[in-house]
Amino acid sequence: MTTVARTEESEEGTDGPYALSHLDALESEAVHIIREVAGEFERPVILFSGGKDSILMLHLALKAFAPAPVPFSLLHVDTGHNFPEVLEYRDRVVAAHGLRLHVASVQDYIDRGVLRERPDGTRNPLQTLPLTEKIQSERFDAVFGGGRRDEEKARAKERVFSLRDEFSQWDPRRQRPELWQLYNGRHAPGEHVRVFPLSNWTELDVWQYIARENIALPSIYFAHHREVFRRDGMWLTAGDWGGPKDGENVERRQIRYRTVGDMSCTGAVDSDAASLDQVITEIAASRLTERGATRADDKLSEAAMEDRKREGYF
Repeated sequence: MTTVARTEESEEGTDGPYALSHLDALESEAVHIIREVAGEFERPVILFSGGKDSILMLHLALKAFAPAPVPFSLLHVDTGHNFPEVLEYRDRVVAAHGLRLHVASVQDYIDRGVLRERPDGTRNPLQTLPLTEKIQSERFDAVFGGGRRDEEKARAKERVFSLRDEFSQWDPRRQRPELWQLYNGRHAPGEHVRVFPLSNWTELDVWQYIARENIALPSIYFAHHREVFRRDGMWLTAGDWGGPKDGENVERRQIRYRTVGDMSCTGAVDSDAASLDQVITEIAASRLTERGATRADDKLSEAAMEDRKREGYF
């Protein structure tokens, strides 16, 4: 991990005037990884959904190259079932920083008959083909993702630099050791590397850093009233994607979202946390990970995320 000396700005509780706080250390590591990719690869891209982890990743990229512009474009896999608040935020951020946004549309693949709607209405598992074909057509050789090891067991064993073959598939036997934070980005033509600068962050770290840096987020991350219905122990948003079904009653509740994905598989939590400090207090007291508590796509099977990782999604 790279380190940067800090004097008067060091936070209370550090071991000396030149010690880094844990947030400074995480920031330093992530910035080092982002710059490493800029030096090693020709066509990197940042996966940007408008969720908090991709927002944080873009913020770190802006810091890494300031005052110069970010030398990467953004890529969003649009399921067609995204939250409107998140899409509005995505477009606003892209315009504000003069970034280039590539969009891979699941709906386009459905319209062409390449993909079919699932019986359960969720489109998250359908993102793999649009994502991998966009990577191939644009010749991206490094793809930044916001995955963290604390989220889910398939992500816990992921490398920071994760090699993918010419079909974007993950093979555990081909992953490289990363001793002393040395990253090997070598790859054959047609292959690429998925890069996870937030690997060592926790959900609480993310929120504490967002509060410290005063990073704006989509409004759905904070408590608000919304029409939802109960399915498989989660509060899902009513909408055109196929919910609710017969017998699923719609209620108006005060909720917020811990993680943001497709409306059909992202559950809300009952909450009155309307500020960053309140969210941090709520997260600190939680004993469930955000994906374990609120993502239906991770519950399709015991190895749902592992299977998608092997296929090329994560």
